[in-house]
Amino acid sequence: MRLLFWLLAAFFVVLTIFPLVRSARWWIRISDFPRLQIATALAILLVGYLALFGITDRWDALFLAAIVPALGLQLYRIFPYTVAAPVQVMKVSSHRPEACIRVMISNVLMENRQSDALLAVIRDVEPDLLLVVETDEWWHERLKPLDDAYPHSIKRPQDNYYGMELFSKLALDTDDVRFLLSGEIPSIRTGVRLPSGTWIDFFGVHPRPPDLDHDSEGRDAELLLVAREMRQSGRAAIVAGDMNDVAWSHTTRLFQRMSGALDPRRGRGMFTTFHAGHRLLRWPLDHIFHDNSFTLVELRRLPYIGSDHFPVLAELQYEPGTEALQEAPLADQDDHEETREMIAEGREAAGQDSRPVDPAPPNAH
Repeated sequence: MRLLFWLLAAFFVVLTIFPLVRSARWWIRISDFPRLQIATALAILLVGYLALFGITDRWDALFLAAIVPALGLQLYRIFPYTVAAPVQVMKVSSHRPEACIRVMISNVLMENRQSDALLAVIRDVEPDLLLVVETDEWWHERLKPLDDAYPHSIKRPQDNYYGMELFSKLALDTDDVRFLLSGEIPSIRTGVRLPSGTWIDFFGVHPRPPDLDHDSEGRDAELLLVAREMRQSGRAAIVAGDMNDVAWSHTTRLFQRMSGALDPRRGRGMFTTFHAGHRLLRWPLDHIFHDNSFTLVELRRLPYIGSDHFPVLAELQYEPGTEALQEAPLADQDDHEETREMIAEGREAAGQDSRPVDPAPPNAH
């Protein structure tokens, strides 16, 4: 029995160490995702071991010396996404609808055929901006009823799980997608005019996840390219989508430092969105980040729509006066150097698609 505890503990300690390794290998990077599950397993092993065996010799002490730091590291990474942590984004103090934007994102799962469930959620929450990913031609047709309520759109259905469609009640200043690394994976950058007349930038992303066939170079590079664009944008900006990365990973934290983006989940909960079909195996993959000129009106995970992802809704209010009150993450020289290296690795991994023509950024208004 004691041997079983040791073997299980060794397994979860190794999974805890993997994210510390700066490697794009998929079998290392996927250990970023289940931190909550790993922490739970480590806690159960620790309590069980102490209850069954206690601390009677040096081997018991060695067990504790391995498992306690691993559990502490997992809890350290998870803590910012609990309600006990300080919030990163201020709650709106005075609601001004003309300065607000309601953003909804939904990975529909391409083979999912419950379009009525998604349309019902959209009717219920009435987002101003709706980003839908994994749209193929079937989903493209089923979403056409949205055109009346959303007169502005950017659509790129594809049959490879990377289709993307943006629907907007607010004016946009471009109507096309772009391809940052691969001709198979679109993303969106567009200006959006708030009801007040202020123009902001919106980035919609859905990079390829690390899996058996792909390491994480492409995902990491795409996120960091967007981060760099967001930092250099002359307008307030929002980045949203299924990023195929968790909020607490090294790449996402680097993305925040490089972009200056804030995460409205911090201090409010994890808002786990994947996998919708497995209650015990969930983590936050679908994100809405923004710069420090926005405050939060509302953030919530939306009902099940038949996909493996839950949709997410955030209502944000543009308040440039809060920039002095909300500290934006800052990148240091090491971050800039690491970003350059990771983008170069992503471009190299993309091969011939590594340097596609990239549309010029939208004009400022």
